Amino acid sequence: MRRICLTLTMIWAAAWAFAQEVLPPDPAIERTIQNQFEAFLADDLDGAWAYASPNIQSLFQTPERFGRMVRDGYPMVWRPGQIDYLDLQTLGGLIVQRVQVTDRQGVVHVLGYQMIETGAGWQINGVRLLQAPQVGA
Repeated sequence: MRRICLTLTMIWAAAWAFAQEVLPPDPAIERTIQNQFEAFLADDLDGAWAYASPNIQSLFQTPERFGRMVRDGYPMVWRPGQIDYLDLQTLGGLIVQRVQVTDRQGVVHVLGYQMIETGAGWQINGVRLLQAPQVGA
C-alpha cells in the first residue's frame, strides 16, 4: 500500500514541475468529486469505487481495499466537513481540480484531484494533499 502511494506521489511531483494553466470550472468534474464524497459519507464503497479510474481500480483491486486506503490515508475525504471547489488546472498534461476540505475538527486541507475523461465520463485518477493542514478560523 505504501509503495502504491509513493509511486503516485512521484508521478504527481513530476507533473507539478511543468507549467500550470487555469481552466474554467467544469461542473461535471465537480459533480464527480462531490458524488464520491457523498458515497463515502454513506459508507457506499461500491458507489465511491465507481468514480475511481480504471488505473486506481487496478491498483486497489476491490472497493473494500480502496475504502480502507481512503479511510486510513485521507480521513478528511472519508468524513469531510465543508467542501469548496477551487480552481481547475492543467499540470504537465494532467487535469487537476483543487478542492479545499475543512474536516470535522476545523482543519483545512487543500487536495488536488487528478481527473481523466473516460467512456463513463469523468473519473478520479488520484488525490494528493497539496498543502499542509491549517486550523480553520
